[in-house]
Amino acid sequence: MKKIAADAPQTRSADIVAENVERLKALFPEACAEGKIDFATLKQLLGGEVEEREEKYGLNWHGKRRARQLALTPSTGALRPCPEESVDWDTTQNLMIEGDNLEVLKLLQKSYAGKVKLIYIDPPYNTGNDFVYPDDYRDNIKNYLELTGQTDGENRKLSSNTEASGRFHTDWLNMMYPRLKLAKYLLRRDGVIFISIDDGELPALRLAADDIFGEENFLACFVWKSRQNKDNRTLTGASVDHEYIVCYGNNIRGNVRDQSQYSNLDNDSRGDWISANMVGIATAERRPNLHYDLVNPGTGLNYGCPRMGWRYDRDTMARLIDEKRVLWPANPNGRPRRKAFLSELESDFTGFSTFIGDYIFTRDGTADIDALFDVRLFSFPKPVRLITNLIEQGADGEDIVLDFFAGSGTTGHAVMAQNAADGGKRRYILIQLPELLSTENRDQKTAADFCDRLGKPCNIAELTKERLRRAGNKVRGENPMFAGDIGFRVFRLDTTNIRSWEPDRKDLEGTLLDGIDHIKPDRSEQDILYELLLKLGLDLSAPIETRTVAGKQVRSIGAGVLFACLDENIAREDVEPLAFGITAWRAELTPAGDSTVVFRDSAFADDVAKTNLAAILEQRGLGNVRSL
Repeated sequence: MKKIAADAPQTRSADIVAENVERLKALFPEACAEGKIDFATLKQLLGGEVEEREEKYGLNWHGKRRARQLALTPSTGALRPCPEESVDWDTTQNLMIEGDNLEVLKLLQKSYAGKVKLIYIDPPYNTGNDFVYPDDYRDNIKNYLELTGQTDGENRKLSSNTEASGRFHTDWLNMMYPRLKLAKYLLRRDGVIFISIDDGELPALRLAADDIFGEENFLACFVWKSRQNKDNRTLTGASVDHEYIVCYGNNIRGNVRDQSQYSNLDNDSRGDWISANMVGIATAERRPNLHYDLVNPGTGLNYGCPRMGWRYDRDTMARLIDEKRVLWPANPNGRPRRKAFLSELESDFTGFSTFIGDYIFTRDGTADIDALFDVRLFSFPKPVRLITNLIEQGADGEDIVLDFFAGSGTTGHAVMAQNAADGGKRRYILIQLPELLSTENRDQKTAADFCDRLGKPCNIAELTKERLRRAGNKVRGENPMFAGDIGFRVFRLDTTNIRSWEPDRKDLEGTLLDGIDHIKPDRSEQDILYELLLKLGLDLSAPIETRTVAGKQVRSIGAGVLFACLDENIAREDVEPLAFGITAWRAELTPAGDSTVVFRDSAFADDVAKTNLAAILEQRGLGNVRSL
């Protein structure tokens, strides 16, 4: 039985460097010498494709190498479950993670690499005081806990990136680069990332994103008319009425017309088809002929009219209905869509407009918040409708949507709203730093007082969670027929649950006694269980079933992919019935691949009990047995 020690690979997040090396070895075995990459040989194999000039096109800044290294350094942290702060813990597929997004993105790699369909982020625009960063990166997890007031530390400095800084743009790039690098690994091959930004850092963002995602995967720079009225306060005489949304995809150009998405489940004589959007892009004031109630003539169900109207006028819509091209949802609160046939692909494709000017303004985001709270907690959050438009175009079905600068939680709200509109089952993962709020700070006082009123810690992540709770109830209230997921599981970033060997010379005996149990004393069985899920690459929403086997609690995760018995006492007489019970349960579940079984190392009465249990499990087909 192999032990999972504090320094074992299983206790760390994915080692991206090691994975990259293995890929190179597979592609160029001749360039591998004694387990290392021989760059001289590799350059020969690549011929003239290696750029060796000192002066070359690209973006460079002080700290780029270190920023890249930060992304590649594995994390030893853990995500501790918080069921009491969650909504529908047992059934929800949504995640709200409280923590430093750099470390959390690392921890998500094993479970979610290549699985996220859409990423939307609204990062700090670097306006002078809109983001903070630690001056010390020696221990990211410890540093994070100290900076957010969760431990008593060394009073490390938390700095604002003021315009007076000599490294104003450099600091922003050093913050953004490793996070975008990690985000890329999470995207699916057909995934897409949307990044909100303004003029200040647009040039730097474009060059950094070209470096990370590849210039060939740049899709568009959308211009969003975010302000309705001119700003008369500007000193330059120019009213800045727009922002940008920069869009990249891992393989987006090859997926704009991806024929593999077409099918013919209803045996339509016209051939393969996909479901296509019919919502318009203009208000009633601009295109009144596109605003009308749409009624299913067969059932009489009235689906009303979206705020931006329909894409087709009444006559064209009537023709589509006659030709049986309209897909009618059973839910009257759903959104009718149309059949787009593969045979008509060339003539049907019109592409995307890079101008978002359909009367969605920053004030709408403020209105979204006002509709949920009785106080103004956030300044100009992104409007829900802006994000639902992106989600509708870029994710459907059970796709995962990620936002690692969650802020007020608009993206989570938008996912729930869009699922209610079209019957989708999209899932969201939100990450938000629990940045402290102070009643002494005039700009933060209202939000801090609100947290105090709720009896919650005064930090931004608490406001994110409260917004998600209220938004879920609002979506359900406005769509009574919607039975989709409005819950979320809360996790909090912390140090690993596994105790490392830290000898105390003054109390060597006590250190030896503490070392018997490798689990930290303040950690629960649930804490340990979810760290196992992450470190073994399982979904944090994987189903968990519990049974009593030989008087011990055993949990099956992911329908038998992982079995965990974290009981604190396993005697010799428990070994045989426990092993037989676990193997019988696995046979009942019939998982597709190998199963891992984990026990608490200190639970065994002696080495004989431990060895015998491992031997019986191996004889019955369970050879991947671990202890911690």
